[in-house]
Amino acid sequence: MTAQELYAMDPGDPLWQVPAGGAARFSWEYDDHRARLLALYQKGKDKQWDAAKRIDWDLEVDPYDPLGTPDESLALHGTRHWDRMTERDKGELRHHVAAWQFSQFLHGEQGAMVCAARIVESAPDLDAKFYSATQTMDEARHAELYGRFLRDKIGTLYPINGDLRTLLGDTLRDSRWDMAYLGMQVLIEGLALAAFGLIRDTTDRPLPQRILAYVMQDEARHVAFGRMALRDYYRQLSDAELREREEFVIEGCYVMRDRLRGVEVLENLGIPKAEAEEYCERSPFLHMFRKLLFSRIVPCVKDIGLWGERLQRAYVDMGVLELGDSNLDQLMSQDEELAERLDERRFAAEEAERTGEVEEAIAQGAAEG
Repeated sequence: MTAQELYAMDPGDPLWQVPAGGAARFSWEYDDHRARLLALYQKGKDKQWDAAKRIDWDLEVDPYDPLGTPDESLALHGTRHWDRMTERDKGELRHHVAAWQFSQFLHGEQGAMVCAARIVESAPDLDAKFYSATQTMDEARHAELYGRFLRDKIGTLYPINGDLRTLLGDTLRDSRWDMAYLGMQVLIEGLALAAFGLIRDTTDRPLPQRILAYVMQDEARHVAFGRMALRDYYRQLSDAELREREEFVIEGCYVMRDRLRGVEVLENLGIPKAEAEEYCERSPFLHMFRKLLFSRIVPCVKDIGLWGERLQRAYVDMGVLELGDSNLDQLMSQDEELAERLDERRFAAEEAERTGEVEEAIAQGAAEG
């Protein structure tokens, strides 16, 4: 079965072409540059891993409850539709919600891979090119992971959300090298990290939890790179140039807050669009997600130097200005530590299994002797 046959809705043309702008830049300066960025590049090389080996793909996943989703987190819960749904219907809803979420993760990771490759091409400094090359590989691995999970464990895909596609297209069409990183790593990946973290911390299903934890471990490095590279670059820009980037951030934040709600899942299940939008807006899960969404984005935007009056007013309007003082380093450190703890538990379990096999063989040999 091809991926096209797994789509719950028509994805349209299977090939999306975005015209590229800007110049490819070469640097003939091969001396060491920013020590912290080169250290991050070394860490990026050291932390590469194989998705086929680090993940136990034999772990079972119930396609009709792949995440252990509680009823209360579903937008239809408590509505007239919910009261008429059978347990099979509810399982179908959980299936499609998870398929939509992970499909957006998949499309976003492919977008991140393309943007990271664009930075390799267009960044003026060699140290930024080096690091972005490792990030391109990371994002390829993430797309591989999510694609395999959707194909082999859930069995359904959704097309890219229209507003996410627009934001990604705007990011890629811009000729300025920093915009690929601002749009993708700060905004779109900030959104993704909030969604990854929410599911990682609430699911009791081992396979999706491990996938999300390991992806977030990589993303902690990506966020660190963006903060270093953009912070240095934005110190050189004029007030007018900074305002242009702040306008891009404001527009992107409103789009992500107001448009990425999963309405198309309910529409696909037969709910009229206006009604589906109302249910999604009333969802406590969506309200919680929106708050978490900005916990990753606002402190990063402030840290890189985009903190003009109009941007601050927008964040006041969204009710998230105070998140600018959040400790982003602590969040990223927690992401890395959680992945390491999962590995420690996995290695301990494997070691215990091997020890048990040895002890059993010894006991069997003694009995036969």
